[in-house]
Amino acid sequence: MSTTLQLPRDEAAPARAREAVDGLGQAIDGEARSNAQLLVSELVTNAVLYGAGDTVRLFLSPDGRGGLRCEVVDEGSGFVPVARPAHRQTGGWGLQLVERIADRWGVSRGSTHVWFELEPSAAASRARAAR
Repeated sequence: MSTTLQLPRDEAAPARAREAVDGLGQAIDGEARSNAQLLVSELVTNAVLYGAGDTVRLFLSPDGRGGLRCEVVDEGSGFVPVARPAHRQTGGWGLQLVERIADRWGVSRGSTHVWFELEPSAAASRARAAR
């Protein structure tokens, strides 16, 4: 049950991205859902503020075990992924949060395309195995 959205590059895009994650329902566990909502919100905000083009593409792919792969793409020419220093008080937390929360993440060269993966929580994995 993968989902692909074309979000207008405007201030409502992060909220629409969070709603899309929430719309996956039971396909992802609660911890993965809340983490994904935070991370897509950060990455979509970055795409809106710094990206190019009229839309931001959001790909959401549940893994069938309660985890999730997310991709955020805009029409920018790419960037070198650098998390800003932690002492900054406002802004610059997006990639730091992705680094700290996601189980795996990366960027695609030559485009503004950031992906991350979240594993299901241990409790969710045990519950699914018991079914």
